[in-house]
Amino acid sequence: MITQQEFNNRTLVQSEFGKHTDQLADAVAPEIEIDSVPDEFGELYRVWNSRHLLGTFYQNLEGKWIAQPCGRDERPCCDTPELAQLFIIAVNDLLVADAAA
Repeated sequence: MITQQEFNNRTLVQSEFGKHTDQLADAVAPEIEIDSVPDEFGELYRVWNSRHLLGTFYQNLEGKWIAQPCGRDERPCCDTPELAQLFIIAVNDLLVADAAA
């Protein structure tokens, strides 16, 4: 079963991904949602804006998080899942201007 969680408050972000989430929770638009589906290699996390899939991310065997924004060739290696999410959100121009400043 796929579960979907709204990504609109710091408490939810922290419960899902642990520490280092203050900036991410403050910097993204409230309609961003993240869910996950099982993959043959582990969990595949999906980043949504309403019904629009923005991208996916996963943890590789070396422990790095790979961000895969939709429609782009970039596949950066990130140290945390928050950075992978932030990259996907940023390339889709969904950062909240005053929170990111």
